[in-house]
Amino acid sequence: MDSKLHALLQDIARDQGNITVLSGAGISAESGIPTFRGPEGYWTVGSTVYQPQEMATFAMFSQVPDEVWKWYLYRMGICRGADPNPGHYALVELEKCLGDRFTLITQNVDGLHLRAGNSLERTLQIHGNVNYMRCSLDCTGQVYPIPADVAPKNKGDQLSDSDRRHLRCPQCGARTRPHVLLFDESYNEQHYHFYSALNAAKKTDLLIVVGTAGATNLPNQVAREAFRQGAAIVDINIEMNPFAQLAQQCERGFFYQSPSAGALPAMAEVLLAK
Repeated sequence: MDSKLHALLQDIARDQGNITVLSGAGISAESGIPTFRGPEGYWTVGSTVYQPQEMATFAMFSQVPDEVWKWYLYRMGICRGADPNPGHYALVELEKCLGDRFTLITQNVDGLHLRAGNSLERTLQIHGNVNYMRCSLDCTGQVYPIPADVAPKNKGDQLSDSDRRHLRCPQCGARTRPHVLLFDESYNEQHYHFYSALNAAKKTDLLIVVGTAGATNLPNQVAREAFRQGAAIVDINIEMNPFAQLAQQCERGFFYQSPSAGALPAMAEVLLAK
């Protein structure tokens, strides 16, 4: 670790500053989950091959809901087959020790942070969670776990009549939809913690960005807000990206070019040293 970064982390620890972590697909890729826009994201309906940006829309769900559910149940199976890695567990230790001084903002819908042990109270899942569903008609804001009777799908599997019965809103009986932010939808506070994420950025003394390329709007706003507030910014990534560039513009910013499974435990050790 760079000696200046080591000293910065010691200063943050000594001053008992607030720490916010913004995580993206990179940390999940280290657990074996393919990136959303990679080859595993493509889906065939009949003879047509759809890209993720086409499948993951409410317009597509409205036209072919079974196909969208099959695609998300396939992705759910991939996510459930993966295990948290040392980077995830390092963030659990940070939360345990820092308490209310810690906030985790994640773009990942795989639920690995929660499975590792981060709390739902301090984990803002700004793109939702593939293991949950909600009413497609918004009869209620309630979010429900996908029933255990609905199994993950392999490519080529069809929805059964039992699947369709269980993928219904318990309140009104309408179809449910995956609890994820779709490409033709906007962030909001109720489901995607829009204002909570920005408020965390305003109050943070250190923003750690992990494995994200900045392809969506809210993560960029979070980083820019932290930058405006004068927070230290550390970007962890295996390659250059917009957050790394922002960190390098920051007076107390660093680009830590490393896999997160190694970088996060190393940073946590310094931040939590007695």
